[in-house]
Formats: sequence, C-alpha cells, structure tokens
Amino acid sequence: MKEEQLPLITNDTIVFGLLMLALGFVFYTESIKKGVWKHFYKYVPALLMCYLIPSLFSSFNLVSDKHSNLYFMASRYLLPAALVLMTLSIDLKAISNLGGKALIMFFTGTLGIIIGGPLAILIISTFSPETVGGVGPDAVWRGLSTLAGSWIGGGANQAAMLEIFKYNPDKYGGMVLVDIVVGNLWTAIILIGVGKSKRIDTWLKADTTAIEELKEKVSSFTAKVTRNPSLTDLMIMLGIAFTAVGIGHLGANGISVWLTETFDAVADKSSALSSFGSQFFWMVTIVTIIGIALSFTKAKNYEGAGASKIGSIFIYILVATIGMKMDLSKIFENPGLLLIGLVWMSFHVALLILVAKLIKAPYFFLAVGSQANVGGAASAPVVASIFHPSLASVGVLLAVFGYVVGTYGALLCTFLMETASKV
Repeated sequence: MKEEQLPLITNDTIVFGLLMLALGFVFYTESIKKGVWKHFYKYVPALLMCYLIPSLFSSFNLVSDKHSNLYFMASRYLLPAALVLMTLSIDLKAISNLGGKALIMFFTGTLGIIIGGPLAILIISTFSPETVGGVGPDAVWRGLSTLAGSWIGGGANQAAMLEIFKYNPDKYGGMVLVDIVVGNLWTAIILIGVGKSKRIDTWLKADTTAIEELKEKVSSFTAKVTRNPSLTDLMIMLGIAFTAVGIGHLGANGISVWLTETFDAVADKSSALSSFGSQFFWMVTIVTIIGIALSFTKAKNYEGAGASKIGSIFIYILVATIGMKMDLSKIFENPGLLLIGLVWMSFHVALLILVAKLIKAPYFFLAVGSQANVGGAASAPVVASIFHPSLASVGVLLAVFGYVVGTYGALLCTFLMETASKV
C-alpha cells in the first residue's frame, strides 16, 4: 500500500531545504505586485500556499511526515520561541477589551463538535448503517471518540479517548486519517477566509473596533520603538526566545512528571484529568506566561527590532511542516469514514456561523475559536497571528482552554454517539 512506501526524500536536511524553497517561492511571488501573481494572490492567500505546497510534496510522495522529525522540531522548538517573541509587545488591557465574544465563539465551536458527532452518525445511518456500525472494540463510535478528543482539545485528549474506549488499534489509523484530512481541509478554508475577512465581517455585521484598536495600539508602539536591528539585538532576541523555550521544556517535564507521579487520576490515561500530564500543554502554557511577563519589562522594546517578525518566520516554518501532514491522495481511501468526518465538521462550522451572525462576532473570533478546538495550540496562534502578530496570544489562551475542557467534552460527545449508533 502507498502509505508503506518510503518517500523519495527521507533526509530531513534536504526536506527542510525543500520546505524553505517553497516558502521563499511563495513570499517572492507574493511580493510581485503586477501581472499574474498579483491576480493569483488576490484570491489565494500566501499562507494557504505555504500550507498547500508541502501537502503536494506529500501527495506525490516526495516527502512524508511519517518519516520526518521536522514537525516535532517546529512545534517543540520554533512554536514556543515564536510565542515568546510575539507576546513581548502584548497589551493585556487591550486584549481584555476584546470582550467575551472570543470565549463565546470558542465554546460554540466546542458545542458544535459535541453535537456534530452524534448527528453525523444519525444521518449516515439512514443510508449506510454499516459505516457507523461495528461491535465491541470495532464499534465505529469508539473510534470516533478519538476524533472528538482531538477536535476539542488535542493529542493528549485524543490519546485519553483511545485509552478509555479501547478502539481496535488495527483500525485506529483510519480515524487518524479522518482527523488529518478533515481537520486540515477546514483549516485551509479558514485561511482562505482570512483574506476575505473584511467582507465576511460586513456580512456578519460585526463590530471589529476592539480588534482594530489593539492592532493600532501595537502598531503605534512598534513604530515608536522601531530601529534597524544590530547583530546584538538579533542575538539577544534569539537568546530570550530559546532560553524561554528551554525553561518551558524544563518546567513542563518537571510538572508533568510530578503530576503523573503524585496524582493517580493524571497518570491514568483513561482519566478525564490525564491531559494535564501532557508536556506539550505545560510547555505552551509556561512560554506564554514568560512572554507575557517580559511584556512588562524593557524587553518589550525589542518589538521595534523585529521580534514579532522573527516569530512570524518560525510560524511559517511550522505551517509548512503542518502542510506535510496533508496527503491529498488519501482523501478517498476510506470514503465512509471521511463522509462522517465531513458531515460532523459541517455542524461545527454551521453553528459557529449561526452564533457569529447572532452576536455579530468578527470573523477573527470565529476562525480562532474554531482552530483552538480543531487545531489546538499548534495552529490557533498561527491563524490568530495572520490577522496580526499581536493577536497570537489570543489563540494560545483559547487553545489552553481546549486542552482543559477537551476530555470532558469528548466524553459527553462519545456517550451521545454511542446512543445515536443504537437508534
């Protein structure tokens, strides 16, 4: 089978060079403000291309995420460094002025996942009952529980669901495929929407005043402290960022081990509290706290030397490695399961749009609220930072909520799916 074939390129040094070539190509062509490229990027966001080109590399088996450690490197080293650099200039008061709509949209996204799973089972069962059937460890609802964990929280919550409901490990790969394909397709659609956010906000009749004020405040501060960065500036910024990454990993490892050894509920992978044993969760939390703490010091002035720009470079590299996970050729490998995933995600999306329209929430809150659920801490700050680097921390904070409520939401969703499968 194709997934067992080695990709053409397995050396990560070469794969990284290929990803950087793709990013360089996108940014170069996007900078051309005339001719075909001007029209192309008018409709296709540059960020989407940074995500799509690596997915094409995977689809043609040039590279494979399964045979690469680049995503691990980007998510564990570059993402936390980016979070520190992008929160140096954070304005907590201005973020608090964003109001409660961000939380409302986040929990709306969570609710959409919880009700979307059982509704998808009920709909698919009307014309293809075998797709949502199975007994014992092979019961499809058990496998779908792992999707609920992933789409509300993240990898730790997904693992907890697998442990709790004991889905057949031999069939688990099919659920992972649905998770990757459907989740990444929705992320791609969100990225397309970012380029049309003003038009969407007009349709939603959204009040974007608080968001624009935050952008303006950060931009004004940046303009005031802007300087041509010296080698010393660059080295100090990288020193701050990666020292924080080291502290984040050290603290995360210590907290995770202590919680796991001290509390049986955290050590038990079938427990709803097991996600608090996730080192990734604590690493993201710690570096975000460090970044916020530094924003109250003179380190904030390094924004003028390009701190958020360096952070953005790291984010785009992460986006390219996420794109490697998306193999377009696998979309039709298991059409039944993929159909469940697509119907399920459509309820999540529909509820978000409905509530955003009702409360007149900006597209930013819809996009980040959704990604804090479906994508977690790896992609929520990415999407948020595309609107403006100063907004990355909003994505992080919401993604942390996702980790906290992920297992509980997934448990409720799974019990509803089990009931729906027996109707």
